[in-house]
Amino acid sequence: MSASQTNARALADTPVARVWLQRAGPWLVAAVIALAVPLFMHSSHALTMLSHMGVMVIFALSYNMLLGNTGLLSFGHAVYFGLGGYMAMHMLRYIEATGFGLPLELVPLVGAAGGLLFGLIFGAVSTRRAGVVFAMISLGIGELVSSSSLMFTGFFGGESGLYGNRTVPASLVGAEYSSGLSTYYLVAVWAFIAALAMYLLRKTPLGWMANAVRDNPERAQFVGYSPQMVRFFQFVLASFFAGLAGGLFIIVDEIITAETVGMVQSGVVLLSAYIGGILVFIGPVVGAILVVFLESELSAITNAWLLYFGLLFVAVVMFAPQGLAGLALQWYGAWRAGDWRGSVAARLYAAGSMLVAFLGLVAVIEMAYHLFQHWNPEQPMGLFMFTVNVTNALPWLLAFAVLAAGIAVFIFHARPVMQRAIHASGGDR
Repeated sequence: MSASQTNARALADTPVARVWLQRAGPWLVAAVIALAVPLFMHSSHALTMLSHMGVMVIFALSYNMLLGNTGLLSFGHAVYFGLGGYMAMHMLRYIEATGFGLPLELVPLVGAAGGLLFGLIFGAVSTRRAGVVFAMISLGIGELVSSSSLMFTGFFGGESGLYGNRTVPASLVGAEYSSGLSTYYLVAVWAFIAALAMYLLRKTPLGWMANAVRDNPERAQFVGYSPQMVRFFQFVLASFFAGLAGGLFIIVDEIITAETVGMVQSGVVLLSAYIGGILVFIGPVVGAILVVFLESELSAITNAWLLYFGLLFVAVVMFAPQGLAGLALQWYGAWRAGDWRGSVAARLYAAGSMLVAFLGLVAVIEMAYHLFQHWNPEQPMGLFMFTVNVTNALPWLLAFAVLAAGIAVFIFHARPVMQRAIHASGGDR
């Protein structure tokens, strides 16, 4: 009996309720978490951050339709996010001016339609080729739209952007969107619908063929499918969901500027998808939540937050190319298989040595920023639980000593101990 027949028989023998629970369970858990999180975070800042997380989840998942599902590396995906946001903002301003138009809950669909429209226009050109050529075309389109945003001020609003008021349109459900809580729940509902739709799209023939085009476009063409058309349809659908995210963004912030179509926004969504993991569906979700949290909270703590973003990205590329979510699933599978038996202490020892090195690196970076960026470098600075003067040599010697000690312990002792423990336990992860 083949493996497929065995799996089919096992599925047939499984109770229907259990199969339904296995498929719907994660979505129910996600819905419960999304509903419950605001109960523990009451401040307006926290609710706005949660709303931005929901927007970024949709945006990152739409980007992964290109990179993870179809193998298209785009450097200009913010174009469809931003243009969709501008279309939605113009609808919001039209409602303010005339009193007629869509209810607020449906305004994001205007952004989705804008993303779809520009996806059709630019996708017809850019998806003719894949690989480096596609990446360069996407970069060119991104720069074209970004530069145009300062030229066509009637549409883009110039450097100051466009403003709107989300409390003016009517509501389908009678909700009052003057508070951050109601706005968050609107974003959460749309994020859930969009994530479910993108997940189901992965299970369609188009989704499977997108994977085939990603892995071997010649073979896909040999069996009768056009790789260019598959890439085009995926591109258009990804632009649709990116525009939806842009429409939600203007509801949350009530302002949109040229930055939303720029390279920084395209870089942020790339980081979100890749750091979380592009080969698992939940990866961009994890990456989006992490990136928004770090961008919101880390930027309030240190001026070097962009440097830490870069270091995190480099670390993921070098040591966890499957992304954080992919790495967690790999570790979970290894634990279920018993590969961690007898090696937990050694793994924790290795992780601890790297944590020591990381603390030393943070100390060096923070002192360097204080020395070169602060108006008075001689002013003492707070570092962890201590107060140090960066113009003295002792703090630098201690920071570099901690950094060097952590790296040396990991390379010369912790890693060999971990490798021997893993080998003894019969694992290879």
